[in-house]
Amino acid sequence: MTRPLTSTLSALAVLAASSVAATAGPLMDRIAAGEPIRIGFANELPFAYPGESGEPLGFVNAHTLGVLEAMGYTDIEPVQTDWGGLIPGLQAGRFDIITGGMNILAARCENVAFSEPMARIGDGFLVPAGNPKGLGNYDDLREQGAVMVTGAGYSNIPAARDAGVEDANIMQVPGPTEILAAVRAGRADAGAGTYFTMRQLADSTDGALEVSDPGAMPAESLNWAGIGFSKDDQDFVDAFNAAQAEYLGSEAMLAAVAQYGYGEATLPGDVTTEWVCANR
Repeated sequence: MTRPLTSTLSALAVLAASSVAATAGPLMDRIAAGEPIRIGFANELPFAYPGESGEPLGFVNAHTLGVLEAMGYTDIEPVQTDWGGLIPGLQAGRFDIITGGMNILAARCENVAFSEPMARIGDGFLVPAGNPKGLGNYDDLREQGAVMVTGAGYSNIPAARDAGVEDANIMQVPGPTEILAAVRAGRADAGAGTYFTMRQLADSTDGALEVSDPGAMPAESLNWAGIGFSKDDQDFVDAFNAAQAEYLGSEAMLAAVAQYGYGEATLPGDVTTEWVCANR
């Protein structure tokens, strides 16, 4: 018996809807349901941090918002958390995207679907003015038996361990505020983090502290930052990457991030997330 045309069209519509539902990730489902896109970030100057009203500031947030707007998404809900809570919060579904200057690392790639890189990030040390111990890289820390303070979960921890720095000389604290306090008080000889963050901290001390030369760091300590998504949202990551390819390095993008110290020298180059996940 021949099926009526209306029935055939209805069946095809149901099949198409089922196919879309099968390929759409949770974030696309939330957007379709009218829910906001929740962006998680910590207080990490100048990458991502909250403004006075909790609004997402910093160059990674500015970049992310610019890409999302280019995609047509402006309903954004900022969610601040501690640095160590970013990946667990993403996995628990408390937010949909994590920013915060998250370096792409092999260990993180197991749990996070990263966008293509949006920034090339070098390390730096926060040290007393004049750098009395001459600490410029992780080998210097090991050779001097110096105490390094850095944030829990920061990429500086494995970098220091790879150079042979003993765990007893690696102090882990919640974030930049505590790094600054430890170096100021003399509990640590050097604070380790991205050059951007350490420079911001040094600038806040009226000359009491300074940041080491990032050029003294080994090439293997150079990292690339990306935007983090749930592994279930690869469809959204693909769409984000397509929009980012058009936005990254554009006049609009560079204007949005310039106030945070991001310039053309911070652009990631042609390095891919696949390469970074395999080599960092």
